Amino acid sequence: MGFLELRAPTALRSAMMAAGEPWDDQISLTSPSPLAILTSSHDSHPPLDHLVLLVFGAMLEVVCVSLPGYVIARLGHFDADKQKFLANLNVMLFTPCLIFTKLASQLNAEKLVELGIIPIIFVIQTLVSYFVSRVVGKCFGFNRRASNFVTAMGVFGNSNSLPISLVISLSQTLKGLHWDRIPKDNDEEVAARGILYLMIFQQLGQLVRWSWGYHVLLAPKDKYDEYADETIEEGRSGALTPDGSAETQGLLEGVHPDTLGQVRPSSPTHTDDSAAYEPAGLTPVAGSSPHDSEDEGHDAWKKPQTNGIAGVNGTLHQFGGNEEDLNRILSFPRIRNNDEGEAPSGVKGLPVRVGRATKKYQARVTNYICAVSRKTYESLPRPVQSLLSGIYTVWQRAYNFLWEFMNPPLWAMLLAILVASIKDLQELFFKDDTFVKTSVTAALRSSAGVAVPLILVVLGANLARNTQNHETVDPEEKEIGKKLLIASLISRMLLPTLIMAPILALFAKYVPVSILDDPIFVVVCFLLTGAPSALQLAQICQINEVYEGVMGKILFQSYVIWILPSTLILVMCALEVLEWAA
Repeated sequence: MGFLELRAPTALRSAMMAAGEPWDDQISLTSPSPLAILTSSHDSHPPLDHLVLLVFGAMLEVVCVSLPGYVIARLGHFDADKQKFLANLNVMLFTPCLIFTKLASQLNAEKLVELGIIPIIFVIQTLVSYFVSRVVGKCFGFNRRASNFVTAMGVFGNSNSLPISLVISLSQTLKGLHWDRIPKDNDEEVAARGILYLMIFQQLGQLVRWSWGYHVLLAPKDKYDEYADETIEEGRSGALTPDGSAETQGLLEGVHPDTLGQVRPSSPTHTDDSAAYEPAGLTPVAGSSPHDSEDEGHDAWKKPQTNGIAGVNGTLHQFGGNEEDLNRILSFPRIRNNDEGEAPSGVKGLPVRVGRATKKYQARVTNYICAVSRKTYESLPRPVQSLLSGIYTVWQRAYNFLWEFMNPPLWAMLLAILVASIKDLQELFFKDDTFVKTSVTAALRSSAGVAVPLILVVLGANLARNTQNHETVDPEEKEIGKKLLIASLISRMLLPTLIMAPILALFAKYVPVSILDDPIFVVVCFLLTGAPSALQLAQICQINEVYEGVMGKILFQSYVIWILPSTLILVMCALEVLEWAA
């Protein structure tokens, strides 16, 4: 039938039956319900009223678990030290177990390649939040310090405690999150994939948060030139003694002005605070080496370690270059360390003596290896030495960066990737009726079950501590505190969602990456675009003394008042995008 072709009026029931479509006698054509939009069903999600109930149930689960921590902290039984201890325990033990058990059983080599889309989306989200926050700061007329604060609130969202809990709850309540590309997909696999996506976003955010955020956006007041006059005035007032006379102490504490021209030999035990003496290590004893101390560096093989006196006066050359004779002369006779107790006589003292002998033998082997390596290095041509020195420098920097950047959750993620990449190893851990599964894997899963509840309990306690009334002593904070609160909420929970929603929809529709078809991935991306500001920002603000009172109000508004409607809207947008992109 053409578009403009007219036909005789026909009853709807007759037309539907003629077309072979079923007729429901319960349909009423006389008075459509005003709530019909709430009961209309979509392919990707249940009706709106039921969806509201499901999301509210997931949020209520989070609230019920975190509420005891909030109440206990308000009563004074859950102070900051205890919160820090439990948070560190969770990061060091329970969260790695959760990551390993969820990821190692679900990942494979094909999925790992497709995770490269996550850093791209993270960069886009960060740039959008940055420019939005800058525009909002300009509109409110903030100075550079206040504008940086709004930028930090807008850029750094919570990607750990709250999103992980919501993803696990939504995976168990919403049935439209199963991925059709995975045979027999279930709620546990959906939650595992969601945690994987969140952990990658989290580690990227941590790297930027504690570098750019800590040192630039939330820097102390004295780092800004516009507050230089105020800092100078504070310095002038502190430069006077209580009786009003000028202070005559030298700029360098412990250095008299008359001795500034004298050069003192450097000492490993010298500190800037001359009143506090902290020994750098044990006193050298006969038969020992400078390399025995744990305070020595790991680059002993690169250049010989000489005594400071020998380096200045040329004492080493007076002994014909024999470093052992010099060490013997400059060392005290062997004495027992005060920390080492008297070894018991007989069999009881055998473990102590064996331990000391082992350490002594280990020190000798280490010194021998260092000496051989140093001689070999010095015998090489100069170009080869330069090349090896450059390689060692690059390796040392990469090694130090790796250890500073890596944390237990990341190590657990790498271990999970290793296990998932080797099929036999994956079956060893997760195949039914294997010894490793019934012992090691079962223990890991028992520990993993503690992670999310403990995260939420600590979250409630953190909110109780950070949302308490702070005595505002900064006149600037009293003046613009309300504006900072409104600007931060707009920059974090409103404008980024309005801009990122079309971008995520276009990614899901047109970018040929399979994980963009994963419903839980789209839900995770939407949750992160409008998630509240990260709780760690409160810690940074306390350290650098940056608008602490406003920070507490932001956490209360975002985590208590706006979190429910925000989560509902974000989940609905994600499900609508999934339906449109299908």
